[in-house]
Amino acid sequence: MTHTNKRWYALVAISLGMFMALLDIMIVNVALPTMQKQFAVKFTDLQWVLNAYTLTSASLLLFESKLGDLFGRKKIFMLALTIFTIGSLLNSLSTTLDMLVWSRVIQAVGGAGIMTLAMALVASIFQGKERGMAFAIVGSIIGLATSSGPLVGGILVQHFGWPSIFYINVPVGIVVLLLTWFNVSETPNYGAGKRIDFLGMLLTAAIMFSAIFGLIQKENHLHYAWTNPAVAGWLGAAVVLLVAFLLWERRVADPMMDLALFTKPHFVGSAIGSFLLGAGWFAFLVYLTNLIQNYMGYSAEHTGMLQLAASIWPLLLGPVVGTIGQRFDKRYLISGSFVLMAIGLLVMAHFITPNVTGFQLAIAMVLIGIGNAIINQTINDAGLSDVPHAEMGMASGIIRTFQQFGVTIGIVVLGLVQNHFYSQKLSDKWPNQAPADLQTGLTNAGAFSGHSITHNASLANLPGIHTIQNLVVKAFDHGLTSAIYTATGFILIGALITFILLRNKKAAV
Repeated sequence: MTHTNKRWYALVAISLGMFMALLDIMIVNVALPTMQKQFAVKFTDLQWVLNAYTLTSASLLLFESKLGDLFGRKKIFMLALTIFTIGSLLNSLSTTLDMLVWSRVIQAVGGAGIMTLAMALVASIFQGKERGMAFAIVGSIIGLATSSGPLVGGILVQHFGWPSIFYINVPVGIVVLLLTWFNVSETPNYGAGKRIDFLGMLLTAAIMFSAIFGLIQKENHLHYAWTNPAVAGWLGAAVVLLVAFLLWERRVADPMMDLALFTKPHFVGSAIGSFLLGAGWFAFLVYLTNLIQNYMGYSAEHTGMLQLAASIWPLLLGPVVGTIGQRFDKRYLISGSFVLMAIGLLVMAHFITPNVTGFQLAIAMVLIGIGNAIINQTINDAGLSDVPHAEMGMASGIIRTFQQFGVTIGIVVLGLVQNHFYSQKLSDKWPNQAPADLQTGLTNAGAFSGHSITHNASLANLPGIHTIQNLVVKAFDHGLTSAIYTATGFILIGALITFILLRNKKAAV
């Protein structure tokens, strides 16, 4: 096997690992209703199947990035793959909710390493024009996995049960481990002769844990004020820990993070752009899926098929974007793609009515999908273009952490906006003869649950129920449209930031 062929086989291994980890994140949403029936638990308890993974993964992204820089990215990547595969097996064998949640924690430890080190390995293996093409291929995998999760999850859950969404990772994980072992070259040990900044690594994990946990508290209790101790206490702790981390990193001889990274415009632009992409699009996918499944009545499989209108573009455009990304200014490609996504979101907002069709949504999703495909396939290449090889693991981890934090922030902010305008519409248009306690219940339950509550068989004979059902749909649409405008704002800010900061035409090699 030639050296060139080995590099591309290495890319196959890395891409498969990322696809497996990303698909798992998206696929679990579809299985939650089935899990709830089997475990007979409240949905708020079941949410920890998602939250445990998010919290653990976000907390360890930077920690595992640094381990890869210090001891070799291939070693830590393979260790992460092993942990992820073991965690997946434990998930599939879980017989209680507690076992499943703790198995998800184990799985997330591996998932964090896969996600943060994959991009750094690609940057280490490929140079010049090949690097742009390699990043384009990985970007295609990211976009495809993120958007095809509902389809794959729906098929697996419907035909093989919810454990299958985890069990399938076991053979795939073994294949990826073998491909990585034989084809991925180890990176230099950049930690040789240096002290390990254990305190800095622990502080970054504590910062992310506190910030994400505080936001999860707000997400799960949207009626909580930001000043509520359950929210403000954790977010305040994150700020205090961040200040402590910055002060420590400035005085330690071998810091965990080179703060000079934040003086590089490409890197900062890529990190902020990733944050805003997460907040504006990946977070909105949660609300779009709810519209399609709960309010339009699509099955999980049909929801995934409809979302192919957005998810297919990374696969189709991968080779093209890889080529043009090396010939044209990435600033125009990325910022222009943000604008295209904003147009797609505005088109979607225009179509949101009680009679919205899948075809109308597909028109908007095509525009969004094309823009997302281009951004995903170029923004990491742009961000790592002037980062030293010794810092690529950390830099990749920071970019990934920014996107993860953006998704969490976006879910909370979009949820607050949607529920505010949903509740406002219910209050303004609520029929005088309708029970006031039903309005209170619908308001407290939030926009996500309005349709299922009003279509419950126990309310079938309630006088004026059809009027209330129609009002709930209109209130949901009102709230969702406002959320779309908010998501559009995030995306347009992303266009402006990347246009300002991604200044050079070609990446350094």
